[in-house]
Amino acid sequence: MNEAVSRLACFELWGGNTKTNHEVELPGLVGWVHSDPLELAAGGGDVHYFSVCSHGRISRIALADVAGHGGSVSGVAERLRGVLERHTDSWDQSVLMRELNDAFLEGAVGVQYATAAVLGFYVETSELLFSNAGHPPSLWYRAEPQTWHLLQDCTPYAVEIEGLPLGIIPGTSYSQTAVRLGVGDLVILYTDGLTEVMDAAGNQLGSQGLLEIARRLPAGSPGETAQALLAGVQAFGGRGPRRDDATVVVLRRVSEQTPFP
Repeated sequence: MNEAVSRLACFELWGGNTKTNHEVELPGLVGWVHSDPLELAAGGGDVHYFSVCSHGRISRIALADVAGHGGSVSGVAERLRGVLERHTDSWDQSVLMRELNDAFLEGAVGVQYATAAVLGFYVETSELLFSNAGHPPSLWYRAEPQTWHLLQDCTPYAVEIEGLPLGIIPGTSYSQTAVRLGVGDLVILYTDGLTEVMDAAGNQLGSQGLLEIARRLPAGSPGETAQALLAGVQAFGGRGPRRDDATVVVLRRVSEQTPFP
């Protein structure tokens, strides 16, 4: 699918290790996903996942990076997808993250590592849950003060949600944290194919470097933001060869009154 719009209603959209460049619409969110694998293959690599359920109120967005070789890599990617599918209709991500942890460990022969960033968005309250399993921290643009931040569990902008366990998830080293998105806010997920880019002197970009590139960008549409961010990363790396898959997912909070069937 290229330059296509995918509208999701109690449905899922999955992509793994395929060249992708298209818009996505979710309840209260518009987004863009760009994925450029180093080598096309049947599975593994960078994996993105979108789902909507609970009568269009809950959206889940995940980006995983599975590294290694052979059928074990594809097997891990499929297990990650299975865990996400089982929790499509669940607002609480704590059980989901525990099961992702188990999916990473199960049959890990041939897999160097697997990381994931998982978001849950509740359209009625604009609350965004985020959890990170060893993945680079997402970027967050707050439209009202026009500032960029790394989305981390120590964020001073975290909010409490009644009846929902936040903080460290028992049985794992992962946490579940919530913030509230304002209209016009952007959230950017990415894989380390962006942050591990090196300049001519051998300096790695890193998450802080990516944040600095983002701070120089105009906060436009998700597609424009994605392309501008990728151009900034390319300019940093110059003509050096790519060493990994590169995926970026940009989400923008739109008006709370935006209808979704």
